[in-house]
Order: sequence, then C-alpha cells, then structure tokens
Amino acid sequence: MQPTPPFQAPYGQRPNASGHPVGAVFLGFFASVIVSLLYSGLILATYEDQTVTQANTMYLVHALINGAIVGCLIGLVGHRNTGAHVGAVIAAAGAFFGYTNALPLIIADRQSPAAIGDMMEADPLIPAKAWWNNEMEGGVDWFSPLGLLLAAAAAWGLAYLIGSRRRQA
Repeated sequence: MQPTPPFQAPYGQRPNASGHPVGAVFLGFFASVIVSLLYSGLILATYEDQTVTQANTMYLVHALINGAIVGCLIGLVGHRNTGAHVGAVIAAAGAFFGYTNALPLIIADRQSPAAIGDMMEADPLIPAKAWWNNEMEGGVDWFSPLGLLLAAAAAWGLAYLIGSRRRQA
C-alpha cells in the first residue's frame, strides 16, 4: 500500500487560511488596554502642570500611538483585511477610554476615592461628557473626535498595509 498524498485543494488552489484573526483581535485589545492605562497614569502624574494645548497634544499623540500599536499587531497576527476594521474600532475605543479613565483618577487624587462613588451616584457619564464638551469656551471639544479618527485611521492603515504584505501568495 502506498501512503495517501497530502490534501490538495481542487484545481490547484491553495486554502486561504493564513493568520489568526481571533488571536489578533485579543492581542490588539490587550495592547490597547495597556497603552490606555499608561496614558491614564501619565495624565494622573502630570495633570496639575499641563496647559490645554499640552493636554490636547498628549491626547492626540496617545491616539496615534494606540492606533499604531494595535494596527501593527493586528496586521502581523491577523493577516486579513477584516482585522483592519476590527483594529480601527479597538484603537478608537482605547483612545476614548484612556481619556475617560483618567478623570476618575484625577477626582480621587484631588478629593478622595470616596468622591468617585459620589460621582457615580450623581452622574456616571461625567467622564464621557468631559471628553466631549469644551468647558472653557462651551460647545464641542473637536480634539476628542479627532483623536478617535486618528486612532482608527492609524490602526486601519497599518493593519491593512502589514496584513496585505504578510498574506501568502
């Protein structure tokens, strides 16, 4: 008896099973959480000495870094174009939560940890409202959605670029 030949797709086609999309999403999510926590800690350490311009610049840089890291990881591990879309959502969420998680930390530092409980009872959406509103001039703070756009664009672009180059020919 002869051994059976290895599996071959019909008509000389190769199976298109490269990358690990689920692993890429989890790795991108984990990296986004770590970058967001580091940003929140940096804001907590420097919020007293920051100007508005410095705070906006740090937020936009954080969004770009978060998007770049998530996009690179998803492109390297996922190898697919759908990973680029998921990476964009993960990076944008990381940019949002990096900012909004810093506000309860600042409240706890300025007042007390019990003040976070009071904030949650009064209005649990205060961090999200502070992210969206421009308290100094009134209206919308346009740096906030710009940060989401930067994070999503960086993640999508890098994941698409790296994923398409890594795809098996």
